[in-house]
Amino acid sequence: MIGSLFNLARPLIHKMDAETAHRLTVAALAAAPSLRPAPDDPVLATEAFGLSFSNPVGLAAGFDKHAEAVDGALGLGFGFVEVGGVTPLPQPGNPKPRVFRLVEDAAVINRYGLNSDGMEAVAQRLAARRARGGIVGVNLGANKDSADRAADYAVLTRRLAPLTDFVTVNVSSPNTPGLRDLQAEAALDDLIARAIEARDEAAAGGRPTPMLLKIAPDLTLPELDGMIAVARRRHIDGLIVSNTTIARPASLRSQAKTETGGLSGKPLFEASTRLLAEAFLRVERQFPLIGVGGIDSAATAFAKIRAGADLVQFYSAMVFHGPGLVKTVKAGLAAEARRAGLPKLSALVGRDAAAIAAGKGL
Repeated sequence: MIGSLFNLARPLIHKMDAETAHRLTVAALAAAPSLRPAPDDPVLATEAFGLSFSNPVGLAAGFDKHAEAVDGALGLGFGFVEVGGVTPLPQPGNPKPRVFRLVEDAAVINRYGLNSDGMEAVAQRLAARRARGGIVGVNLGANKDSADRAADYAVLTRRLAPLTDFVTVNVSSPNTPGLRDLQAEAALDDLIARAIEARDEAAAGGRPTPMLLKIAPDLTLPELDGMIAVARRRHIDGLIVSNTTIARPASLRSQAKTETGGLSGKPLFEASTRLLAEAFLRVERQFPLIGVGGIDSAATAFAKIRAGADLVQFYSAMVFHGPGLVKTVKAGLAAEARRAGLPKLSALVGRDAAAIAAGKGL
């Protein structure tokens, strides 16, 4: 029903500027009665970083930045939801306009700049709905004017890790000046060490909350090697590949292609999926991967799984395909597992990673 309503409203939604449409969509989802999606096909059940997912399809960070519509998003049928990015102190982000639809390219460019209600507001919302269940993660970012950005991640982890099922260290947003510098091996090692110490302190002797790392699609392979070396050395629980890109493929046709910011959506698919495959080959199953970037169908989601993703996420594609995409992707993934004669879709993770990393198989 929600998918049908979106199809009816899409012409009106797309007449609005992109940020207004985004805010109204989040508000509508937050205000809607909680939905209970149909039970997931058992073939989709997935285990990752100590959690049991009824399906591997998640909502990427960036949609529900302030944790306002968690239950509404879970009601669409997502297996998990990641909120944020969240910064320790509230900050407005970059000046508007800062979000642009590239309709001809099925893409979005944003330069939000980690606009956030701040850690305390998000903590209160997460605590208020914690008992309702569902797998919920939080994406962590640093304040733009912070004097010690690594300390920001430690503060956020200590406060929010007890309220969520996983936390994501995001050092790959292109819209906060200098943030991607934290992807350098030495800086990242210090940051992760401090965040893990905070995470373990927050656990108070109980099971620590899984900590994931989200990386950019624009990394060179030597840079990827350095980040994975840190992740393995510090026993990170998972890797998310990838954030938005600062690249502008020659294939882009939309007038908005000249806007600065991170590009997401269909044009990101190939580069992010190749990087995912490269990461899978380097991680050697030490921890699971989440594939993000350009998923707009069951086929593209399955390509991420073949490249090495245990779980997948999308967000931008819903701008063009609506919330019904969740159900479509899940049905297609279940069909792929049954076509292969396998009891679980997870058996296909990484099947074609070597070929995809070599530029084949997509």
